[in-house]
Amino acid sequence: MKKLKVQMGGHSDEFGTPKPAFDIIKPYIPKDQVIWESAYGKGSLAKIMTDEGYKVVSSTDFFNDNPEFDIIITNPPYSCKEEWLERCYSLGKPFALLMPLTALEGKARGKLYKQYGIQLLIPNKRINFITPSGKGSGSWFATAWFVWKLNLPRDLMFVEM
Repeated sequence: MKKLKVQMGGHSDEFGTPKPAFDIIKPYIPKDQVIWESAYGKGSLAKIMTDEGYKVVSSTDFFNDNPEFDIIITNPPYSCKEEWLERCYSLGKPFALLMPLTALEGKARGKLYKQYGIQLLIPNKRINFITPSGKGSGSWFATAWFVWKLNLPRDLMFVEM
């Protein structure tokens, strides 16, 4: 079983999602769909979506839980982004994963993208994530929403934050 909060070299793998990051994906999420927030963490993204009127189910064990849902929207732990992608594709339902742009790299991920496809919503600036201390932190890495089956108008979209 994977743990959501992974410690790597003393650095936490937990970066909470702020509302401006959700606002990027929001126009593409149907209101009548049940969203699975599969990397609940401290609940920042689930709370934002619930406050916006979406029906959200959440869990902390993505690799073993199987709730009823229509779409996965989450900010997964970056240390297991490959396994997260594999599971998302295997479930066959639409997803949007907020991940570093470096998630485009790698043989295994490249094979998945080639086989299934991927679309990207790339913000025009770095996201100010919520850190484990509860404080916002300007990211030292660029991120994007990696999207599948949400029918974005283009595969590569640059968006204002």
